[in-house]
Amino acid sequence: MNPALRVQLLIGFMCAALVVYFVLLGRTGITLIGSGTPVAIALGIGVLILPVVGAWAMVATLRAGFAHQRLARLAVESGMELDVSALPRNRSGRIDRDAADVLFDTVRAELEADPDNWQRWYRLARAYDYAGDRGRARETMRKAVVLQTEQNR
Repeated sequence: MNPALRVQLLIGFMCAALVVYFVLLGRTGITLIGSGTPVAIALGIGVLILPVVGAWAMVATLRAGFAHQRLARLAVESGMELDVSALPRNRSGRIDRDAADVLFDTVRAELEADPDNWQRWYRLARAYDYAGDRGRARETMRKAVVLQTEQNR
């Protein structure tokens, strides 16, 4: 089976499991509210909030994932995806930290020369990810998505 298809099926399964969980939480919240006691009503309201927050988080994560996949596809089509095949790797398969830092510095210099290009922000996000800085990678990828969306308007 294609690895990408396997990941998509796993994501679909996890989303379906979350929806079932949200329904069960909702039923529990309604049951608690229906009991009529003040404490149970308060707990029921709290339990009803959980599926709403969870559904929002799931949808936001899926939207971000689809946007990132779109950028990855566009970067590959335009030849702007980072080629890390020649970089040295650790036993774990991760790119060597020093090599990732050199790659990051190179990509950051590209961005400084062309700061309004979403592809440069995308490449920087990937370089952050290879360097192990997931937080900055997510922030930078959000910037790339915004720039690419604005560019296509």
